[in-house]
Formats: sequence, structure tokens, C-alpha cells
Amino acid sequence: MLALRRDRGALVLSFVLPLAFFSIFATIFGKQNDTTPKVKVILVDEDRSEASRDLVNGLKSETSLVVMTAPAAGSKKAPQPADYTAAMAEAAVKAGDAPVALIIPRGFGQHPIAFGGDESQSSIQLLNDQSDAIAPQIVMGLLQKAAMTSMPAVMAEEGMDTAEKYIGGFTPEQKKVVQDGLANLRKEEAEGKQGSASSGANKSGAGDSSAGIVSVKTRAVVGADKKSPMISFYAAAIGVMFLMFTASGSAGALLDEAESGTLDRVLSTRVTMTKLLAGKLVFNTALAFIQLVAMFLWGWAVFKLDFFNHLPGFVVMGLCTAFAVAAFGMLLASACRTRAQLGALSTLLILIMSSVGGSMFPRFLMPESMQKAGLLTINAWAIDGFTKVFWRDLPVKELWPQVTVLLAVGVGLFAIARRVARRWEMA
Repeated sequence: MLALRRDRGALVLSFVLPLAFFSIFATIFGKQNDTTPKVKVILVDEDRSEASRDLVNGLKSETSLVVMTAPAAGSKKAPQPADYTAAMAEAAVKAGDAPVALIIPRGFGQHPIAFGGDESQSSIQLLNDQSDAIAPQIVMGLLQKAAMTSMPAVMAEEGMDTAEKYIGGFTPEQKKVVQDGLANLRKEEAEGKQGSASSGANKSGAGDSSAGIVSVKTRAVVGADKKSPMISFYAAAIGVMFLMFTASGSAGALLDEAESGTLDRVLSTRVTMTKLLAGKLVFNTALAFIQLVAMFLWGWAVFKLDFFNHLPGFVVMGLCTAFAVAAFGMLLASACRTRAQLGALSTLLILIMSSVGGSMFPRFLMPESMQKAGLLTINAWAIDGFTKVFWRDLPVKELWPQVTVLLAVGVGLFAIARRVARRWEMA
């Protein structure tokens, strides 16, 4: 116990780190019903019929979906953007604005629901991003549910037509009873009163395009031609986490120099603390970048990662990430007094940042609050940038948000590190 009390680093790792990790993962997985993230879906209604409007309203009422029918306005004073078109929706999915887009085609209202896979039914297009395998399944199920709950009269009418087709026809008296029932059901629907058929449909399960009452054709617009779709994600996620460990360990040389007296001798020359820290920052940036290159080259050689076709974007993101990580390591080394403190503090911070920032678990599967918290980490911005390069095949100019944040973080952390390092000059 005495030895543990003397080693503050070991004490922190023994108690604080497990509690921190428990809290993070309990927040993500502890309450599945409350923490399941809402799925963003872009909705395009090309039909503009009564049936399609009912379906759109039904999807909007689903609490598990965030339905977007138009791009977000740039500012309050800017005019409201026009509704999404099919081309705009596909481009938005490719850009990562939403993992799924639904396009209701023209003619959908003429035959919206069919039982038994009627080929004359108009199929809704589902465009998806293959990096998120869960979102299309959720949207598919909720689409079938919305079709049953929002169009009860259409369901009843199509069901009777299908029954008549396969049974062999109804008598005039039976047809009159059916028409009267449909008229009453449409009246109740217009008045906003869902009858027993609607309430029973809420309990119905959802199926895929072949088993559902609404025909859906799925098409992957991102990742369909990728040989190793998730290799780039894991290379970036794991790479950034270990870059931070490398940078903090390399920056710890500053503490060794201070303990041995080398730092005092260096500062007694014309080398200032700013120049010394800047030199170490350049070295640590180069070291981190080389380590990142090795990680992606290994992914190219062993796991068939498409590396060389994305070389410009990799260089830009790699250098910016390495710079931010190196500055982070310099700040940790400047703030700590000993190597033991640096080891404990760096392990605690890096593992927490990696778990929240997406290096251990994809951020798009986290609750919305955790996704926002992840934006406070270097990991999240770096992974988002590499995803744009290797997964979405976006040009370098589209990396400006990630590049701006990483460079700003690097400059800010280095400025704080220089401020903290004044204690060695004063000593």
C-alpha cells in the first residue's frame, strides 16, 4: 500500500482509468432503448400523391428517424433551400450527410401496396452508405411499419383486390359491404381517427423488400466497389490512437533532459525554449507521420487497401493529424514533472479520447450526445478526414473542416505547452 501511494501514476491507473472506461461504455450501451441513436434519412417525394404524402407523414412521426426533406439552411436570414431531388439525395449520401435516402417514385400512389409481390407495384428506392450496415435495416423496417399505420384504407383496398384476384371474385352484395367499409375507414382516416386496423398494425413486424407490403429496391451509392471497405477506417482509428502514445513517449525526452541537467545546458546557449520545443515538435510530427505511413502501407500490402489512388488526401490528412498529435504530446510532457506522471496521464487521456473519439467503437453507432462529445477529440476529426479520403473518395478540398480543426488544435496545444514550459526557464 505504501508503494502504491508513492507511485501516483499507478494509483491513478488502478482506480480512475477503470471507472472512466466503465462510465463511457455504460453511457453507450447501458440503456439501449434510450441511447439508440436516431437514424438520419433523406426523403424525396417525386409522386406528390395522397398516398405518398401519408407515407411521408408516417415516416416523420417515427421517433427513431430524423427525416430530412430539404438541405439545412445556412443561416436564419438565408432563404429556405429547395426540397431534395433524387440527384441531390444521392450526392448527400455520398458526402456523408445521411446514411440512407428514400426516393418515392412517380406513380407510387396508383399502386402503393401489394400483397404477394405484385410486379406492377412502384418500388421505392433506398440509397445507402455501406459503412453503416445498421441504418438501412432500421429504415427498411420503419418504412414497412409506416406504410401499414399511415395508409390503412389503402391497405384494406389493396388487400380486397388481391383477395378477389386469387379467390375468384366477390358477389355484388359482398362488394357493396366492402365499399361501405372502405368509405367509413377513409372518413375516419381523414378525421385523424385511426380505427382498430391501424392500432393492430402498430404491432406488426417489418420485413425486407421481398416480404414487405411496400416494394423497396436497395442500391449502395458508397462502398459498393470497395474491396476492403472497413480497412481504411481501422487503419485510421487504430493508427491515431497509437500515434498519440508514440508522441507522448517521444515528447517525454524533454523530462529526461530536464532531470539529467541537459536541458539547462542547452538553454544556456543561444537556443531558446521556443526553438527547442519547435524542434521537438517537428521531429515528433515527422515520427508520427512515418508511423502512419507504415500503418497504411501495411494495410495496402496485406489487406488490399487502395492506398496509392488516395495519396494526396492521405498526405494532407496524415501531416495535419501528425502535427496535432505531436503538439498534444508536447503539452503532456510540459505539464508533467516526471516520466511516471507522463505515463499515467497519457494513458488515461489517450484511452478516454480514443473510446469517445471513435478509435475503439464507431461514432455513428453511439448516442447523439456521445457523438458530439467525440468532436472534442483529435481522434474524431482525424478519422472523419481519412473516411472522406478512403471511403467517400472526396477531393482534397472537401477536407477543409478537418484540416482547419486539426491545425488549430495543434497550434493551440503548442502555444499552451510553450506557456507551461516557462517553469524550466524560471528555474
